Amino acid sequence: MTQKLHKNRSMLIQEKMEKIGWLFLSWRRCFLLLLSLILGWILLFFQFMVLSPPHDEGSSWASTFSSRGSFMSLPFLQSQREFLHASPLPIPHKELADFSPATKYLWQPLKRFGTKNDTCAGKYVFMHDIPEEFNQEMLDKCRNLSLWTNMCKYTANAGLGPPLEDSEGSFSLSGWFATNQFAVEVIFHNRMKQYSCLTNDSSKAAAFFVPFYAGLDISRYLWGHNTTIRDYDSLAMAAWLQNRPEWSIMRGRDHFMVAGRITWDFRRKTDKNSDWGNKLLLIPAVKNMTVLVIEASPWHHNDFAIPYPTYFHPSHDAEVLEWQERMKSTKRIALFSFAGAPRPEIETSIRGHIMEQCRQSIHCKLLECDFGESKCHVPSVVMKLFEESVFCLQPQGDSFTRRSIFDSMLAGCIPVFFHPHSAYTQYIWHLPSNHSRYSVYIPEKDIRRRNISIQDVLLQISPQKVQSMREAVIKLIPGIVYANPESQLETMNDAFDVTVQAVVDRITDLRMRLLEGRQIEDFEDSDENDGLKAEKESVSVIEETTRHWEGQRRKGEQEGMYSEKNEANGSDTKPSNENEKSVTLGTLEDIWKRDKLEKEAKRQEKIL
Repeated sequence: MTQKLHKNRSMLIQEKMEKIGWLFLSWRRCFLLLLSLILGWILLFFQFMVLSPPHDEGSSWASTFSSRGSFMSLPFLQSQREFLHASPLPIPHKELADFSPATKYLWQPLKRFGTKNDTCAGKYVFMHDIPEEFNQEMLDKCRNLSLWTNMCKYTANAGLGPPLEDSEGSFSLSGWFATNQFAVEVIFHNRMKQYSCLTNDSSKAAAFFVPFYAGLDISRYLWGHNTTIRDYDSLAMAAWLQNRPEWSIMRGRDHFMVAGRITWDFRRKTDKNSDWGNKLLLIPAVKNMTVLVIEASPWHHNDFAIPYPTYFHPSHDAEVLEWQERMKSTKRIALFSFAGAPRPEIETSIRGHIMEQCRQSIHCKLLECDFGESKCHVPSVVMKLFEESVFCLQPQGDSFTRRSIFDSMLAGCIPVFFHPHSAYTQYIWHLPSNHSRYSVYIPEKDIRRRNISIQDVLLQISPQKVQSMREAVIKLIPGIVYANPESQLETMNDAFDVTVQAVVDRITDLRMRLLEGRQIEDFEDSDENDGLKAEKESVSVIEETTRHWEGQRRKGEQEGMYSEKNEANGSDTKPSNENEKSVTLGTLEDIWKRDKLEKEAKRQEKIL
């Protein structure tokens, strides 16, 4: 009996020990699991609160790219701007923003401080009511805007030009106009008049728009005028702005404008009359502004590229959707095509090589252009070519970029680029950063050395990849066209919408930096030649010669027209002498103010 009791006791003790061991093991497992959770939480906290950059108010896809930061996946495609004008040493952690009454002028326009039901909070734009001599008077005197083109028909109809004739059946039923490639500032101004978040209350404005027609202004004086005349209106406009109370808020950092030509027309390097363009983008006051051009400089900080205007300006979403569906189903009979003229005057140009390869290929369609009558000047013919092509070759034009890029993409044609500055470093708000999704890149040097076949490169792309790229291009169409200013798209953002949002985001990001006490570089007081050294070091022979090509070509045309005009009129008028003395900024301001006083005196006399 005793032995049996002892055995039972031993069994009970063993069972208790097993239970205790199981409990200990379970507790140990729970402890390890809890410890793992704590360590994981600490790692996540370290990742998001310490390593991740602060997400400022207004940050978005557009503002991420607006600083021209690391949006490139390939080093050789990266803009030089961030290395020239990088912000001073970044703070290691996000500072508390100063939302005190003293900084109200900075934080009041932010979205978070708008009323609950205000859908425009953080997006308001104030448009300056500038003197008409800086915009409307140019349209009134439209015959003086170009020496060889009657710009009156192109500046009419809110900048869209007249409706297009469709001799080739290339267009949809509505929305097509004969739009000039340099009319974007007129179109943009008229779109801004219809902007749903326009305000007359400057204290609510996230950004300030200056409707100065800088491109039309310089187009009047590019040929046969001295630097004093070329710079006059730009300097006068800057002087007018600096006298406005809205300017003093952020010294122009919250201001933006559209200069509807390429950046090189506004970056004259010297004051020699033989040098090209004016100095709009080098004026100290303009350096702090955001200036939108159809081609930007990869080496400077204050200009950003927006799409060239195409012929298509839809009034309703349905027009865009209909066109996209049509481009998806269009039969494309040519593997690749090229529309353009050779550039024999530029020794390093690859256009001649491209045209030669196209002529020798049964898969290529070529539309040769020249300075006289050409089908290249018939929009329906050009669009027909693009609509029938799978790939469209886009080498450099008179400068890095071409209007043809956007015309071809509008036709659902996959662009083939040969230089990164033709698109990749340009339209960072409107085109994807993953360039291989929608385009093909073939380096210029391979074409120049004749060691690559364009046809072979394109034939190696799989049908599935081609289909995917075409769909990506067609999907981009709404964001690269400018809607008709007389209407507004409802569910789509056009090129205007994308641009304004990107500009607002960029300025909002700047406001937050100032509110957080982060140092902001002041470009207004910087050397006017900032960026030129890096440009000189980076720019190749072909880039340098291509930049001046349009000026040389147009100068020849202009000289011929001068001689014809003078012979007809019996005049011996000649372009200004290069040694003609330039006028300084201060002197021009004095002249401008004197002219304004004289005009005001005459106006008062009429009233009396």
